[in-house]
Amino acid sequence: MTLQTKGLEDVVAGQSSICFIDGQEGRLLYRGFDIEDLAGRSNYEETAYLLWNGHLPTSPELRTFTSELSSKRPIPREVSQILTTLPRNCDAMDALRVGVAALGIFDDPMYTQHERAMSIASKVGTVVAAIHRHKHDQDIIPPRDDLSFSSNFLYMVTGEEPSAADARLMDVLLILHADHELNASTFTARVIASTLSDVYSAVTGAVGALKGPLHGGANEKVVEMTAEIGTPDKAEAYVSSKLGSKQKITGFGHRVYKTMDPRAKILKDMAHRFTKTEKEKEALQILEKVESMMKAEKHLYPNVDLYSGLALNHIGVPSYLFTPVFAVGRAPGWLAHVLEQYADNRIIRPRAEYIGPPRSRYVPIDKRTAAEAKH
Repeated sequence: MTLQTKGLEDVVAGQSSICFIDGQEGRLLYRGFDIEDLAGRSNYEETAYLLWNGHLPTSPELRTFTSELSSKRPIPREVSQILTTLPRNCDAMDALRVGVAALGIFDDPMYTQHERAMSIASKVGTVVAAIHRHKHDQDIIPPRDDLSFSSNFLYMVTGEEPSAADARLMDVLLILHADHELNASTFTARVIASTLSDVYSAVTGAVGALKGPLHGGANEKVVEMTAEIGTPDKAEAYVSSKLGSKQKITGFGHRVYKTMDPRAKILKDMAHRFTKTEKEKEALQILEKVESMMKAEKHLYPNVDLYSGLALNHIGVPSYLFTPVFAVGRAPGWLAHVLEQYADNRIIRPRAEYIGPPRSRYVPIDKRTAAEAKH
């Protein structure tokens, strides 16, 4: 039996044709296509098609795929009712977990496996927007089928049709989060799928894994850090204080990347174009100062979380909704992996290295000493 490393670090747990990460060079490919090309030229719908089908669509294929996605955006009435009975102050990820699980009950039972995947990918944005609106005691806005996925999502969240620039930034954010190989939530989804449980259960499990602060939520902490620093001239003292007391700085380092996360590079470059207000420009200056110090002091590079919060706030997404929006972007990747698992399945059942006591003799309780009881 091969012994593994803690946290399965650098352990190859299976084969996949969906996503490739070169941690040394800082490269990320979806089905062989570089993330820089996809972020610069593709959109949510085309990238989802690519992840599920293994190739870029033709124009007729993309029209058909986009039409099918948009037709499945409305959530069942029963799911909407469930979401609006939840406490307004409940955690948004808890509400999303409930919403996805409820889809497994109230979605069309005649859907094929492919249609179930399409339904989840289409509806998860509607669910997240409904959670947000309910939290603020606002009417839930039904989806529109005349808008792109990204435009429609922002419309359902904010109540206003977004500008072309904001919709484009939302597209890029969704593309950058669409897949990332066997991260914790994707691995969770594949483990569940390997039992031949249904796709709704697999995605519900993935949402639960993403809720954990070691996986999702770091970009929210970055926004809090930026507000705590306040102004660019205070960034150096803040970082020095944190490092001096052995505290971590959020938004840096990655289990796989040994250089700058390519997604962070894309968002940083875009930030120089989308920041308009003095507050946004100051926030960007703070992040760049922190980045410079972390590279000099700790040889650590930014991950996707350092600049994504700034981008999400810019397009009207509040900080508490960051992780649910992460789930909206990651849903196509989760579903691609679930479908890949179903297509060539063997139940995922690893072993554990036993480090407990050796075989012990059972002693009846009336004859057991304190020392024997410990065994």
